Amino acid sequence: MNIPADLKYSTDHEWIKVDGEIAIIGITDFAQKELGDIVFVDVTCEGDTLSANETFGTIEAVKTVADLALPVGGEVIEFNSDLESDAAVINSDPYGSGWIIKVKMSNPAEVSALMDATAYKSHIGA
Repeated sequence: MNIPADLKYSTDHEWIKVDGEIAIIGITDFAQKELGDIVFVDVTCEGDTLSANETFGTIEAVKTVADLALPVGGEVIEFNSDLESDAAVINSDPYGSGWIIKVKMSNPAEVSALMDATAYKSHIGA
């Protein structure tokens, strides 16, 4: 199971990479394996400012649909439009080209409340 040490993780299985005041967010390798073959990602909040833990979209796999929860609050500034034509890239590259949104964080200190890789491994029993 791939759990990069340089990322932070939410209990809802989203990962976050911080680049200054911008957070890049996606779902973890564990989450994509649990969901199975991902066929669609729906994010309609681009331009909106949301709070931490607020739903920012849904992800649809062959057998289920799951909500996506924002690990930190902020303005959703970009959706990975490549997912519109190939959502399955989340299955093959969840931490790279399978990122979902970018957020301009309202309070970067919220990142400190998230899990590091060791804590996330423990959370999922890996």
